[in-house]
Amino acid sequence: MYICVFKYCFSLLHKVSKIFHISEAATIAIHSMAVIARSNKLLNVQQVAGQTGFSRNHTAKVLQQLVKNQFLQSTRGPRGGFVLNKKAEEITLMDIYRIIEGDLEESNCKMDCLHCPFNNCIFGGLDRKFSEEFRTYMNEKKLAAI
Repeated sequence: MYICVFKYCFSLLHKVSKIFHISEAATIAIHSMAVIARSNKLLNVQQVAGQTGFSRNHTAKVLQQLVKNQFLQSTRGPRGGFVLNKKAEEITLMDIYRIIEGDLEESNCKMDCLHCPFNNCIFGGLDRKFSEEFRTYMNEKKLAAI
């Protein structure tokens, strides 16, 4: 019985730590899109990486994903760079997040014990609440508001 509770607590704490985990790629995507949205000119990879502080190579890979998914337009050449392909008012942070991470999974109890001693979640469903609050924020926050 105690092992079951320990496994549950470890599983839940591990899950909660992932609720707010945003990969470096998703962070680069969101920050880069915000930098590009605020600019009144084309920005190249070096400029975006310089403003965000991320590596040029990783930024370039993420920006190409955003181009491939039609969030950005790119122009090659010495005067080239990136510009939004849609209005910043039409793009939510969740739109950008999904390009990199995919859809958020529903957060459910990962208890794998057959004989759990509890009838209700001992953490009161915080993992589900955190996930829903994160989802709501990301869906409501527009790129133009950053």
